[in-house]
Amino acid sequence: MITSAWIRLQDRPQHKATASVRFASFADGVAAARSLAQSSLWPTNCRLLDPGEAAANAGGHGEAILVLGFESANEPVAADMDLALRVCAEAGGDISTGARVSGPHNDGTTDGPTDAADAWRSAFLRAPYLRDAMVALGCIAETFETAVTWDRFEDLHEQVVSSASRMLRSLCGGGTITCRFTHVYPDGAAPYFTVLAPSRHGEQLAMWDEVKAAVSEAIIDAGGTITHHHAVGRDHRRWYDHQRPDLFADALTAVKATLDPAGILNPGVLVGPRPHAAR
Repeated sequence: MITSAWIRLQDRPQHKATASVRFASFADGVAAARSLAQSSLWPTNCRLLDPGEAAANAGGHGEAILVLGFESANEPVAADMDLALRVCAEAGGDISTGARVSGPHNDGTTDGPTDAADAWRSAFLRAPYLRDAMVALGCIAETFETAVTWDRFEDLHEQVVSSASRMLRSLCGGGTITCRFTHVYPDGAAPYFTVLAPSRHGEQLAMWDEVKAAVSEAIIDAGGTITHHHAVGRDHRRWYDHQRPDLFADALTAVKATLDPAGILNPGVLVGPRPHAAR
């Protein structure tokens, strides 16, 4: 039983800078995202959209789009944004639209438009409702997240897209798969794949399961994690068992035996159920 807790509070950001950068190829955008992640600039937002994702959600026309943002409660961030845009330009990005900078002493309308960033934000907030509507219409609408080191990303992206595309063609007659970065780190990125495809009435669940299995196998085979920030859950357990070492499972089982001896908390999700001790 939790009887007390403490929380950390953070002041509301007063200084903000937002920009969208277009790249002729997804690979150029990946290179820019990697450079930014390793630059020690620490942007608040650094989401790279592949051409399909950008076309659907950010007004793209065949190019990849990087949505970039900085925020601070105390210090101006315009200089950080200028440096970040310079990094993007060196990777081939189009920074001609500049950035929108706001602070406690201006109205946030300086330095140019951010139409792509605004469109992406609106699409992101609408996504759960759109997904539910697509499922209600009989479509397969699913997302797959992972994390992978930079040196493995190109192979992982190729394997996941190829595997998903083959499965969608053979099982559904077609469909789309897109990719975006939800998080970037100095040592790697968190790619997030979205699949949309038609399904057959009465077979949606079985078809979804086949698509999920194909993509999940491709992720694990390419050295990615089975999830990133959406936890494991029973849907991912069979691939998680391949990913995590037995020693870690033994350690977690021992911790649960001490803190959760009755096996109440998510039984069987991360490790197998443990026989209850006699009482």
